[in-house]
Amino acid sequence: MISIALLGVGAASAPAYAAGDRIVQGTLRNSADNKAPVAGVKIRVQTSTGKTYTGASNGQGRFAITVPGSDPGTLTVILDTKTLPDAVQLRDGASNTLRPMGSLSTITVNFPLGPDTRQVSTVWDQIPQLLYNGLLFGLVLSLGALGLSMVFGTTGLSNFSHGELVTFGAFATYVGNRVVGLPIVVAVAMAVVLSALLGYLNEKGLWSPLRRRGTGLIAMMIVSIGLQFLLRNFYQYFTGGRALTYREYVTPVGRDAFGLFTYTSRDVVIISISGLALVAVILALQYTRLGRATRAVSDNPALASATGINVDRVIATVWIVGTALAGLSGAFLGFSQSVTYQLGAQVLLLIFAATCVGGLGSVWGAVIGSIIIGLFVETSTLVIPSELKFAGAMVLLVLVLLVRPRGLLGRAERVG
Repeated sequence: MISIALLGVGAASAPAYAAGDRIVQGTLRNSADNKAPVAGVKIRVQTSTGKTYTGASNGQGRFAITVPGSDPGTLTVILDTKTLPDAVQLRDGASNTLRPMGSLSTITVNFPLGPDTRQVSTVWDQIPQLLYNGLLFGLVLSLGALGLSMVFGTTGLSNFSHGELVTFGAFATYVGNRVVGLPIVVAVAMAVVLSALLGYLNEKGLWSPLRRRGTGLIAMMIVSIGLQFLLRNFYQYFTGGRALTYREYVTPVGRDAFGLFTYTSRDVVIISISGLALVAVILALQYTRLGRATRAVSDNPALASATGINVDRVIATVWIVGTALAGLSGAFLGFSQSVTYQLGAQVLLLIFAATCVGGLGSVWGAVIGSIIIGLFVETSTLVIPSELKFAGAMVLLVLVLLVRPRGLLGRAERVG
């Protein structure tokens, strides 16, 4: 196998150049001969102004061609194939002419030589890793979806500001870890506590007064949209629109799992904590007195109040727990997607899709729907560009609702 790699040339080997000059440089090596340098290969750089600048690789395979700053034309880099050694040829289908884009002062180009020996994974090789990534993403997503579903189940509110509660968890974790200097574990725990407090203040300061005044659900939904933009602009003001990262475990070392997929110790911790949190909330809803009261309020608030259940207290608790789950979801998403003011906006539609696919108001539906969405988002990249994977989740949502309008685990309700 013969290949060529054009790498940056060190300062010692690069010629002196004036401000504004551009340098096309690299190193030619024959990987089939223990990466031996390929010398004597001529390279031409032509500009759109009609000028040509030439150079050749030296004994170390290095070359550097200076284009003066007085020549602003676009560049075309040409490798003279006639000067290649007899045993060296351009790779089949590759061109000896490149047109680098950009305005960098140092430009690196690559002319592939010889047969392509890169190990390209097949579709079957990618599936285990994509399934693992989808499961991980689905579990983290289910934390936010469960909180949204609980709030909807007890109040009937479609809270469009829920994504900003997710962002708050990531932002609070960043402040605790980067600004205050807390260990990441303590910072995440602090973010969950602060998120729970935010949920309580949200309920007592906004939603409870609106309910007491008899505000309709449509009007409250519009209020949540306004709150969404208010919080998002607040985050943007303090982050400056930058993508922020935590101080620890941002790029942990990957480990191989039986040759099927790669995982990290951070992933194991996230999966474990997410699973424990989901199980704890589901068991509490099923077997505790407060959980039974929550389910009663979800079924019929008026009847629950008539039987002595403090509906306002139950709803406040749901807001606390739901927002804490959203904050935990945001703290975990901050590892893989960075901390940006748009973090919640990016996952909000996926959270709604998960709750609708699983069934609005259904606890198990939120979890199962999130895992389905997570798996679909990741595996869909096998057939569509990765930039469209979130749009694919919306297509899945439409298809599921066409077949089963109430979602997979939603209850059929009588209208009218």
